[in-house]
Amino acid sequence: MSVPTSRNSPRSGPTSAENDPLTDFDGAGEILRAWGSGLRPDPDLAVSEWADRHRMLSGRASAEPGRYRTGRTPYMREIMDRLSPGDPTQRIVFMKAAQVGATEAGNNWIGFAIHQAPGPMLAVQPTVELAKRNSRQRIDPLIDESPELRERVKPARSRDAGNTMLSKEFAGGILIMTGANSAVGLRSTPARYIFLDEVDAYPASADEEGDPVTLAEARSLTFAHRRKVFLVSTPTIRGLSRIEREYEASDQRRFFVPCPHCGAMQWLKFDRLRWEKGRPETAEYICEGCEAAIAEHHKTAMLEGGEWRATATAADPTTVGYHLSALYSPIGWLSWERIVRSWEAAQGSDEAIKAFRNTILGETWVETGEAPDWQRLYDRRERWTSGTVPAGGLFLTAGADVQKDRIEVDVWAWGRGLESWLVDHVVIEGGPDRHDAWSELTALLDRSWPHERGAQLRIARLAIDTGYEAPAVYSWSRAQGFAQVSPVKGVEGFNRSSPVSGPTFVDATEGGKRLRRGARLWTVAVSTFKAETYRFLRLERPTDEERAEGAAFPPGTIHLPTWVESEWLKQVVAEQLVTVRTKRGFAKLEWQKLRERNEALDCRVYARAAAWIAGADRWTDEKWRDLEDQLGAAPTEIDGAGRVNRPQTAPQGKRQSDWLGRRGGWF
Repeated sequence: MSVPTSRNSPRSGPTSAENDPLTDFDGAGEILRAWGSGLRPDPDLAVSEWADRHRMLSGRASAEPGRYRTGRTPYMREIMDRLSPGDPTQRIVFMKAAQVGATEAGNNWIGFAIHQAPGPMLAVQPTVELAKRNSRQRIDPLIDESPELRERVKPARSRDAGNTMLSKEFAGGILIMTGANSAVGLRSTPARYIFLDEVDAYPASADEEGDPVTLAEARSLTFAHRRKVFLVSTPTIRGLSRIEREYEASDQRRFFVPCPHCGAMQWLKFDRLRWEKGRPETAEYICEGCEAAIAEHHKTAMLEGGEWRATATAADPTTVGYHLSALYSPIGWLSWERIVRSWEAAQGSDEAIKAFRNTILGETWVETGEAPDWQRLYDRRERWTSGTVPAGGLFLTAGADVQKDRIEVDVWAWGRGLESWLVDHVVIEGGPDRHDAWSELTALLDRSWPHERGAQLRIARLAIDTGYEAPAVYSWSRAQGFAQVSPVKGVEGFNRSSPVSGPTFVDATEGGKRLRRGARLWTVAVSTFKAETYRFLRLERPTDEERAEGAAFPPGTIHLPTWVESEWLKQVVAEQLVTVRTKRGFAKLEWQKLRERNEALDCRVYARAAAWIAGADRWTDEKWRDLEDQLGAAPTEIDGAGRVNRPQTAPQGKRQSDWLGRRGGWF
């Protein structure tokens, strides 16, 4: 039997592509190279390297579209690289000023994870609505502008749940976006990567289920040492700021930059920025080492030579913390001149200075809640005709506090810069169950107070507390009309976007019949107005000699008349702001009584809320001038010698009834 043979028997020696029929065709070389490239693993990049190589900035999401360059913001390099899988750090805390590139760094991390190290990721914004906006304005452009991400994230289709507004699936992972106000979103899935953006804007509790940061971080615990948590925020108020609490528990890194003159390394501080008064364009930075002036054009080289240095020992060695102010903002973004202009424009307004510290310096604002000394207030009382509105007062508001056996009302006059004068203190005997008490309160709305310049002013708006017998308050307020009367409800806390919110509709009772949505209720952040009142009471005043030379009282000054008794003064300073610990161990600010009676402080807060509701905090200079013209109290003018000139008469404009109020307006 013969042995079969084969024409395709293996060759015993080496072969070459030239005579191999499998590769002997046009284009074979390119195919082999592509095949070899496919077998080669992706380069081991850090997040900053990935961003420089693959990230493109869209014109609809960035002021500087085009390829991302870490060199534009060198201080972000280390922060981003800490987010790389090869770095042992697990938690990165960044307390910063606004607009320094932090959010883009977080988005670079998201892109890096999708492309290089896929896994489940949770990105949390303060609210679900903000998460949706961020998805449209930031995440969609991030994916659309980067080819490496487009091919990994499924395109959005109406029937495909893999790519929705709040969910992006990719090979090996998923990106879930949610709001800190949604407990369901925070506990939806385990996550290796967690991006917590603007944590100081998070609510205190997510759907009453606990601290949103704690809930979110719990999603990552199963990933042990492989997890990454990035906490970012502009800070808010000392004692309430989450990001400050996290930063102070970290190694507290500062970005040290070299002086271009002597090379001394230092981190930039606002108090070393100097300029000629009234000339922000002269702003220069004074070196700590050689005291030489540093012009801003040196900033680019200083940033390139900068480095992060720890200034403390972290409680947790796997956590690092960074702080950065807008003084480091690259050339072309926020200049030192603009920072100085913002500082000068903020003078005279606590709210503006607070915003400056938070958003430009990246520092917390300290609420000063120490009660002023009532005896000092007694000594600073001023004499003017009893029951008369002083010349600077331009409109009246009142705050009413309802007690079991009486209704206390304080009437305040308000002028420019929220300067205020206590005009009257009224105690109406009898509680809310006494019909005559409400009749007397109604009569107070019809009463007028003489203005120093001859006009007669009525209460433009009265804010009345609903904490005691709310149904009776709603019924009376509805009968008077909500254009002049505002039922209010006080709430604690400083982390509200506005000191007054609303109105919301609540049920009322009229003639024994329940009226659904029959009343309008305003919510007042009493903590904010109490702190403001104490700041205003502590303002330094010009001396008699300075006033004789034309010096004015600072904005916000509170003027108290000589008829005010010590009991009222003790009531207006009856509380103080203290820091307490919650059951979870978190610090919070809380107002505590120093004495039982505090009606004067409450009435002041409600009258202040009434001024806010009337719009005084938002009126333009033209509106204030119009009010002054009506009362013959034209705005103060200071001549070249620093003397004050006040016109004796002013043209009568339209009636104040054209502004707000009813019952014939304010006169």
